[in-house]
Amino acid sequence: MSEEIKNQEAAANVENNEAVEATEAVETAAPAASNEEEVTSQEGLEIISVKKGDTVKGTIVKIEDNQAYVSIGYKYDGVIPIRELSSVQLDNAAAAVEVGQEVECKVVSVNDNKESLVLSKRAIDSEKSWEDLEKYFASQEVIEVTVADVVKGGLVADVGARGFIPASMVERHFVEDFSDYKGRTLRVKVKELDRENSKVILSAKEVLEEEFEANKQKIMSELTEGQVIEGTVQRLTQFGAFVDVGGVDGLVHVSEIAWNHVEKPSDVVSEGDKVTVKVLKVDPEKGKISLSIKAAAPGPWDSAAGKINIGDVVTGEVKRLVNFGAFVELLPGVEGLVHISQISHKHIGTPHEVLKEGQEVQVKVLDFNPSEKRVSLSIKETEEAPAPTAKPERRERQDRAPKEVLNNPNVSLSNEGLSFTLAERFGDKLDKFKGNN
Repeated sequence: MSEEIKNQEAAANVENNEAVEATEAVETAAPAASNEEEVTSQEGLEIISVKKGDTVKGTIVKIEDNQAYVSIGYKYDGVIPIRELSSVQLDNAAAAVEVGQEVECKVVSVNDNKESLVLSKRAIDSEKSWEDLEKYFASQEVIEVTVADVVKGGLVADVGARGFIPASMVERHFVEDFSDYKGRTLRVKVKELDRENSKVILSAKEVLEEEFEANKQKIMSELTEGQVIEGTVQRLTQFGAFVDVGGVDGLVHVSEIAWNHVEKPSDVVSEGDKVTVKVLKVDPEKGKISLSIKAAAPGPWDSAAGKINIGDVVTGEVKRLVNFGAFVELLPGVEGLVHISQISHKHIGTPHEVLKEGQEVQVKVLDFNPSEKRVSLSIKETEEAPAPTAKPERRERQDRAPKEVLNNPNVSLSNEGLSFTLAERFGDKLDKFKGNN
C-alpha cells in the first residue's frame, strides 16, 4: 500500500471518530437542554405577575360544591367562589362550569403569602353581556334564556347579568305557581335596561302575545261562516264558553250551547271538553269569532216530526208564562203555545191564575208545523167540560095566585074598574060639551 493511501485511511478514521464524538456530544447535551428549558419554564412561572383587576384566561381543573379551581399558568391555581361564577344564585358550582372548560376571569385578589388567588368569571361575563343586551334592547330581538331561579314576584335568568322576568310578564294568562319553571328555556325580549344599577327586565309574555296575534290572524283568515270544526273548551263564564279552534278562542254564547234553555254553561260543558262547533261569524278587525255548539248538531225540531202528531195528548212542562198564554216544553228544545183561551174551561184573566212555571201538564196537540217551529196546544181539551148550571123554570100564568083587591071605593086597581071610571068621567065631560054646542 502506498504512503498516500495510508494517509487517506488515517484521515477517514479521524473524521469518523470526530463524527461519533459529535453525535455522542449531541445526545449527551439533549437532556441537559431539556432540563434547562424546564428550569426556564419553572422560573418563568415564578416571575409571572398578576394583580387585582387583571383579566386572565385559564382552564377549570377541579370543581367543589361552592367553588371551582382554575389553572392560569401561575405558580398555584386560582379559585372562583360560587358567587363569582354567575350573576344569579347557584345551588352548586357544577351548575355553571365543568372540568376542562376554558374560562376568562378577572383577578379579585392575590395573596402569595397565603397562596390565595381569587378570580371572578361573573365580572367578565357581565362586561361582555351588556354590549349584547344593549343591542337586543335596541332591536327588540327575541333571545332564549334559561330560568335559573324562582323568586318572589317572578323568575331570574342568567343573561351575563341578572335578568328578571316579573310574574306578569311570564305568560299570557295568570300563573299561580311558578315552582316548575326552574330550568325551563323561555323566549324573551329585553324590556328595560339600566346598566348603572345592573337592572335587566325581560318579558316572555310580549313574545307570546305577538306570536298569538300572528297565529290568530292566520287562522281567522282561513275560517268561513258556516264551517263546522272541532274545538276544545278552554274556559267558562256566566255568559258563555270560550272554545279553542286551532290556537284561537271563539265564544259560544250561552244561548248557543244547547237547543234547550241553559242557565249556566257549566251545566252542559266542562273545561277540556272536545266539542264540535259551527262558525257563525268572523270579525278580523275586532278579533272576534262567534261559534255555536247547538247549530253543529241536529236540531230538536228536525227529529220532532216523528214524535209529535196532531191530536196527540202528551205530558209537558210549563216553561214560561206570558199574558197571552203559556209555553209548554214537549221535547228538549221543542216548546208549544197554549193560548190563554185554551188553558181552562172557565174564564181567566191571566195564565198565572191556574198555572205556574215548572208545572207538568197534559196537553193536546192542535196544530204542528216543524218547518216554522210552531206547535199549538190545548189544556182544556184534555179535560171534561163541566155540566152547565140548570136555570129555574118560569111558572104558568094560571098557576099564579090572584092578586088581592083593596076595598077602597076611591081606588080601583083592576083593568075593569080603571076602564069604567075613566069612561064615566070622560063621558060626563063629553055630554056637557055637546050640550053647549
